[in-house]
Amino acid sequence: MKINRRASLALAFGTLLAGTTGAWAADVNLRIHTLVKSPHPYNDMADYLKATLEEKSEGRIAVKVFDSGQLGQDPAVIGEVGLGTIDMMVSTASNAAGEVPELSIFTMPYLFAGMDEALAILEPGTPAHDHFAAAFADRGTGVKLLALGPAGTRNMAAVDVSVTTPDQLDGLRMRTTQSPMDAATWSALGMLPVSVAWGELYAAMQTGVADAMESSLPGYSGSKLYEVAPNLALTQHQVQIHHISISQRTFDKMPEDLQQLVVDTAREANLHGLEKAEEYDGALVETLKKDHGVTVSQPDKAAFSTRLEPIQSELAAQLDLEAEYKLLKGK
Repeated sequence: MKINRRASLALAFGTLLAGTTGAWAADVNLRIHTLVKSPHPYNDMADYLKATLEEKSEGRIAVKVFDSGQLGQDPAVIGEVGLGTIDMMVSTASNAAGEVPELSIFTMPYLFAGMDEALAILEPGTPAHDHFAAAFADRGTGVKLLALGPAGTRNMAAVDVSVTTPDQLDGLRMRTTQSPMDAATWSALGMLPVSVAWGELYAAMQTGVADAMESSLPGYSGSKLYEVAPNLALTQHQVQIHHISISQRTFDKMPEDLQQLVVDTAREANLHGLEKAEEYDGALVETLKKDHGVTVSQPDKAAFSTRLEPIQSELAAQLDLEAEYKLLKGK
């Protein structure tokens, strides 16, 4: 039997539609946003959520992951999560500081001794987690915090300078997030803060809008920022904290057993993110040097921390973050 062109197209479209519908034939359909390209712990966590939720719910939950900012930049996406038009997100906590100012504390330099310490202080069930979860709710975001955790260290990269001492930073234009803590930190080192969205960072470095930046190593590698900022300095000035969050509207529509599954799976994904972060941080530096010609410097971290640690309590007071600072530092 012959099939004409129109019938063939109709059949192909019907098959595609049926496949799409089948993929979403579930009680709960979730769309998860991440801002970054793989390899990156955020995408690993999102993939873990998808695989585990679909398996353990026995098909009652279907998940689609949209990475690389396909659904937008974080400040806009968190608003969409609040409305329930996007269901979940895995991203940097400081990128949500515009909606939850308390999260600005996580851009404080040398706040944690390392990733293990950060996880112990922030994981679900701790006083710190409960504090920030309440902040999401009290600020009226419409977003439910599921987990906070470490996803690697943040380091500095520059266009023209191989940084080894804080004195080399004076006068450089430094890309910052929207977090006030971020801007205040780099200003304290004599830099000129320039607020640039992550999706615009490559162009900003390429065109001279910014001279320097800081990010996780997977973020630096995955977005090919080594092409425009080839001087990497392992300052390890910050343990990057992520949040796994869900729309409160989406969550409230779920039956209790699936709500608990989402909560439990987010905690597992949090631990998975730490494992992947440790793996990436250990391997990426050598790859960047060997495969991409990146100049890697080992700054005297003590010199940086000596300059920055004395301003921690001062910054916390200026930015109305004293409660968060005392909670995280155990004071």
